[in-house]
Amino acid sequence: MGGNSKGRNDYEFLTVWRVAGTPREVLDILGDAGTLARWWPSVYLAVLPLESGGPDGTGRAFFLHTKGWLPYTLKWKLTVTEPITEQGFAISAQGDLKGSGRWTFKQDGPETVVIYDWRVSTSKPLLRRLSWLLKPAFSANHRWAMARGQEALALELRRRRPGGDHSDIPQPAAPTFAGRRRRRKTAHLPL
Repeated sequence: MGGNSKGRNDYEFLTVWRVAGTPREVLDILGDAGTLARWWPSVYLAVLPLESGGPDGTGRAFFLHTKGWLPYTLKWKLTVTEPITEQGFAISAQGDLKGSGRWTFKQDGPETVVIYDWRVSTSKPLLRRLSWLLKPAFSANHRWAMARGQEALALELRRRRPGGDHSDIPQPAAPTFAGRRRRRKTAHLPL
């Protein structure tokens, strides 16, 4: 959904998805950040585990290399800050993005309503310098990325259903501007 902004480099986004499945099925996918690059490749270019965290998921950390439809990428660390449950979980971001996010899952008949509250600021120099001018484009970039996420999650839920032939399920969208230059940069992973 939409986003509104506070300071020059601050963003607040509230995204709502509806997907066919249970909160447990959604949790099994969204609660496992290590698989993001496989099922949401349009946004997650690389995911590397950093910390295994506790039994409830708290402290689990990953390095992420991400992008949207605009031709820039972000490198940041995702850390789970609250237990991963069927009601949702919370994360923090450090690196090119700094802030916090909260995933919430609610059953509504045969669907799960997924709510993502994402409050971040940019620390990447290009984004900080141009945010006063390009804030609407950066917000549209986030909405594009989240729309690809809803599509990819729906496909992954279908793929994980037991039984039947899943060969008719399309692959998730690939990243935009997937040139050779960007792939080389993905190999250099430090924050």
